[in-house]
Amino acid sequence: MSQAIFEGLSVGLILSAMIGPVFFTLIQNSISSGFKNTAVLALGILMSDLIYVLITFFSVSIFAQNPLFEVYLGYGGAVVLIGFGITTFFKKSVQRPNTAGFVFPKPKKTTAFLKGFSINGVNPFVMLFWISIAGIVSIKDDFKNTDIFFYYAGILLTVFAIDLLKAFVAKQLKPFVTPKFMVRMNRVVAVVLVFFGVRLILFAYDKHLML
Repeated sequence: MSQAIFEGLSVGLILSAMIGPVFFTLIQNSISSGFKNTAVLALGILMSDLIYVLITFFSVSIFAQNPLFEVYLGYGGAVVLIGFGITTFFKKSVQRPNTAGFVFPKPKKTTAFLKGFSINGVNPFVMLFWISIAGIVSIKDDFKNTDIFFYYAGILLTVFAIDLLKAFVAKQLKPFVTPKFMVRMNRVVAVVLVFFGVRLILFAYDKHLML
């Protein structure tokens, strides 16, 4: 069991170190909407990962034999990421009366949850990651059911904890963030989201050509 936990923590650290649309969304959301709101967003990410874990663990062979699923998910994910990117790019700051500062409208926690869930969930690279993990687990003959549970739990909890740490650190930077910086930050995040969206389109298109 200790080996399973250690391996799960190690894989979780590797996954957390990957820089993708989720990373930039966490940072931007924490600065603009606060830690609590971003914690809910991170919970949405965790739930989408958990769903992938359950699906890939019980049906990894089906996914491996149905590449069309990756194609459709790639196109769908691209639409979501580009949509979020365009919305974020044109988001305007709102000036409070009698203050020199600007604030961004704080989204509802339900919106934050769905945003985290969808941005992470529609990314086919996330699905491919969990398929690979399911494949690794399937060849570990020495793993019992409890070992498998703690292995996956180690990955998920590590990723969730580090997402919260990213949000917390970003929140501490808020006092030093000017309105102009926040606008630029939103635009950088928007460009990054669109970039990953375009990359997903290319990924899905290449996959389609290979079929």
